[in-house]
Amino acid sequence: MLGVFDIFKIGIGPSSSHTVGPMRIARRFLEEARADGSLDKASRIRIDLHGSLALTGVGHGTDKAAILGLLGFSPETTDPDEAEAAFQNAKQAQEITLHGGKTIPFDAKRDIDLRGDVTPTMHPNEMYLVLLDSADKPIFEQTYYSVGGGFIASAKQLSTPAEDDLISRPRQGRHFFGSAEDLLALCQDKNLSIDEVILENEDDNRPRFETETMLDQIWFAMRDCIDRGLKTHGVLPGGLEVKRRAHSLYQKLQEAPLANEREQLFDWLNVYAMAVNEENAAGGRVVTAPTNGAAGIIPSVLKHYCASDGTTNLKHIRKFLLTAAGIGILYKQRASISGAEMGCQGEVGVACSMAAGGLAAVWGGTPAQVEHAAEIGMEHNLGLTCDPVGGLVQIPCIERNAIGAVKAVNAARLALRASEEHKVSLDQVIETMRQTGIDMSRKYKETSEGGLAVNVVEC
Repeated sequence: MLGVFDIFKIGIGPSSSHTVGPMRIARRFLEEARADGSLDKASRIRIDLHGSLALTGVGHGTDKAAILGLLGFSPETTDPDEAEAAFQNAKQAQEITLHGGKTIPFDAKRDIDLRGDVTPTMHPNEMYLVLLDSADKPIFEQTYYSVGGGFIASAKQLSTPAEDDLISRPRQGRHFFGSAEDLLALCQDKNLSIDEVILENEDDNRPRFETETMLDQIWFAMRDCIDRGLKTHGVLPGGLEVKRRAHSLYQKLQEAPLANEREQLFDWLNVYAMAVNEENAAGGRVVTAPTNGAAGIIPSVLKHYCASDGTTNLKHIRKFLLTAAGIGILYKQRASISGAEMGCQGEVGVACSMAAGGLAAVWGGTPAQVEHAAEIGMEHNLGLTCDPVGGLVQIPCIERNAIGAVKAVNAARLALRASEEHKVSLDQVIETMRQTGIDMSRKYKETSEGGLAVNVVEC
């Protein structure tokens, strides 16, 4: 079983699969090379980015993330300003001090090759790294994959045949579930809510107070990201000249406190989600929820319904996050949360589904109602493409998070007010998402080769 903190991870923008994953890959490669005894013999390192990592790599900061990983940066602890200074210094010096202390020549233009012409077979986000000796001969090489949400895997891991989860998979936690049907059966048999099932699984990994502290830290990181986004104005980096809008929208909302509450509901959800995703687009500190490209939906809904009146209800926030994580685990285990595999239905669609289920739980929904809310949240995102203009996580990604937050709230309301048993299950909609992602043209899966990415003229 995956856990809550596999789904929610603190990192930096703009992309969990193209920034967080490659940073972790580069660092892991050096650790494996050191264990192999090859690192001390290296005179040069080369990195080839294939597939989606190459096609949208510059706009997503993949080249920068790879260098930061070689320098020893970790997404969970990276300060964006410190990382930017280290990146610029490495580029200007044309040498790099690898994680572990060895300094070698390094020219990013020569040593990082964006091979968009290579179409990977195992996963669209492929990264090949090789250490070379003084004669420019390979002495250690590995191929890795960034598989969405900051998760990474080696070629060996992805090529190993999957074993029957119910029989052979090591379990982290007392409650194993391989489907939403399993999860609902657990809730009924044990008389537990979904968040209680997930929390008891976490209890088998650490003391409960530590889990609660970690959940609070996830929320604090989300809250701080919203606050930074609301305070910051200007133009986002990357060349599209996209202006930040959250700051001015927030000011207008504050100037009209007596406006119709129902009318302003969308405005508040919009501004919170956009604040997060503008921070993400600027390379700021965000929480993968479950990815960076979809990082604004859950914080927006949490902020508005659990922390908007000057007080913060940590009990509700924990319940929300635990429930949402349980839903996210199902998507990760049964399909994918990678935009390069599923399109944006695997990012914004999954985040919408998670937020809908979390909010339904906070509003007192039964496990069946939570499952229904999560199903509605995805059902109306099926087929959503990933076509970032200019390879940047800005258009349509920022607004798409705002729309996703509103959809999530509506999905929760519909589920709690449903008078009859629903016809479509969460398991069915997850499988439909998976099949749709497989059938979807490569152009619409984070390659910037189709959709808005080719029909919007970059200015």
